[in-house]
Amino acid sequence: MSTVWLIPAFPLAGALTNIFFGRSTGHRAHWIAVPALGASFLFACAVAARVWSGAPFTTTLGAWIVAGDFETGITAYVDNLSAVMLLVVTGVGFLIHLYSVGYMHGDPGYARFFAYLNLFVFSMTMLVLAGNFLLLYVFWEAVGLCSYLLIGFWYTRDSAANAGKKAFIVNRVGDFGFGLGVMWLWTELGTLDYAAVFKGAATLSPATATGIALLLFMGACGKSAQLPLHTWLPDAMEGPTPVSALIHAATMVTAGVYMVARSHALFERSGSALEVVAWVGTATAVFAATIGLVQTDIKRVLAYSTISQLGYMFAAVGVGAYVAGIFHLVTHAFFKALLFLGAGSVIHGLHGEQDLRKMGGLASKMPITATTMWIGGLGLAGAPLLAGFFSKDEILGAALGTEHLGIFTLLLAGAFMTAFYTFRLLFLAFSGAPRMPRDVLQQAHESPWVMTGPLLMLSVLTVVAGFALGLPLDGSRFAHLLASVFHPHEGEHASVVVLLSLVVFGAGGLLAFYMYRQSAVKPEAIGQPRTWVHALLLNAWYVDWIYDRLIVQPIYVLSVALAQVFDVGVIDGIVNGLGRAVSAWGAGLRRLQTGYVVNYALTMLAGAVVVVAFFLAR
Repeated sequence: MSTVWLIPAFPLAGALTNIFFGRSTGHRAHWIAVPALGASFLFACAVAARVWSGAPFTTTLGAWIVAGDFETGITAYVDNLSAVMLLVVTGVGFLIHLYSVGYMHGDPGYARFFAYLNLFVFSMTMLVLAGNFLLLYVFWEAVGLCSYLLIGFWYTRDSAANAGKKAFIVNRVGDFGFGLGVMWLWTELGTLDYAAVFKGAATLSPATATGIALLLFMGACGKSAQLPLHTWLPDAMEGPTPVSALIHAATMVTAGVYMVARSHALFERSGSALEVVAWVGTATAVFAATIGLVQTDIKRVLAYSTISQLGYMFAAVGVGAYVAGIFHLVTHAFFKALLFLGAGSVIHGLHGEQDLRKMGGLASKMPITATTMWIGGLGLAGAPLLAGFFSKDEILGAALGTEHLGIFTLLLAGAFMTAFYTFRLLFLAFSGAPRMPRDVLQQAHESPWVMTGPLLMLSVLTVVAGFALGLPLDGSRFAHLLASVFHPHEGEHASVVVLLSLVVFGAGGLLAFYMYRQSAVKPEAIGQPRTWVHALLLNAWYVDWIYDRLIVQPIYVLSVALAQVFDVGVIDGIVNGLGRAVSAWGAGLRRLQTGYVVNYALTMLAGAVVVVAFFLAR
């Protein structure tokens, strides 16, 4: 068996151990889960080194489904793209597992939590390793299941249980389209293996390729929270903060970007599908950024930021800048995981408080958390020389170089809003006078080393990733690394892109400084709608309200009507009517059973007469 299978095998073993022996492992469950992720990361490094020094390879664990002409196996396809994804999933996953030891300490579901985390990483690594679309689809659904379990981990809270159900249902909408796209692929090409599908993509008509690509992208919109299937991700913040960092910042939500990049041959055959991807990503990036401007919950600000940054990735792959999109995926995993874990450290230090209006002045109480979150925030905002600066500029340059001026302008506006809401979060949380009750301030404290350690490591990655991977604007090592997977794209590397990026970064930061640091902030004034635009953004453009009125409530009313009228009157009426008919028939026949021997003798005699008459008549 190839060593590549050990990458998912370790987290699977950890998950099964804590599932079946959770009562025994108890609060020692991390001694199983964390080393399992560490081993998985080490083997991912070994596999990546093998791929980067050689050529892609395919390995089969065994046959899976053989039915008539359809045959598929459990196959792994490993190239430079999947190697990068494996390192992100297992590396960031390991740090988040380690962080969870401190964050979840004392929780009664400790072993169950680590079992779910391990199970998720197993599913995500299998999704990345999948060598055919059917295996991809199976583990696409598996990560959705794990997301449901982790979002609703504190299931005794109605808000968490409802958030888990919402995530599961909204993702099913996108996955329905994804499943149809996979079936359409099979009917057109007779295979679901990556190599055969991408080779046969050239034989598809543009219309067919467009239909398949858009159905696949429908699944990506659900998994990666793009318009109009984005509404589940902000509510998913009801889960523990490590869940937000692992699933909703660094790994699961990027599965859609990975899938579109992996299937670029199908999308390029269509052409128009890529335009749809680019514009949906751009619209999502700007839409989510506007909502992030006014949120008061520290995790919700980061949630809408995640939706926005995923939009940047889709905009990149939509204009053909696959390397830029994947590079931003990698850097985003570092600084957004850092921000979520930093937010968790703040919440831990304030004993569960998440409202930015009840924070402030925490830099002196939590120096490590504050410093690392500032580094992560600067990376997100696009500060010069940090990883996010390089990857975001590459996307802007690609949009400008491919003459998508509308996309370029909107993404630039999104970058300005990103800088503003990031600095706003940092100022409200760590600067100025404390705005929480005195007893809460006195008890505020720095998190233990098991939590601050991962923060420091992610901070280092945020600082050095741009240099370690090379400068994308000048043809980076990262671009050369993925050159065997993607064709080079046309990009604009003029200094005007860097200049404009610096301008919007500085403008966003200065505006946030003036509004939330220069002048005294009244906590009661934050988050209170002052204009109809402010109210619109505070209520997330009323999308949930619209969905509730146009979809949820009509379906609910129809369901009640069907249950009370059609089900009771028609379905139950038919069933009960048949029952009554059978009962009446039985009651009628029962009269023939008198119990008197003379009646039975007469019946036999009458039958004999009828039989004799029949034969005589012939």
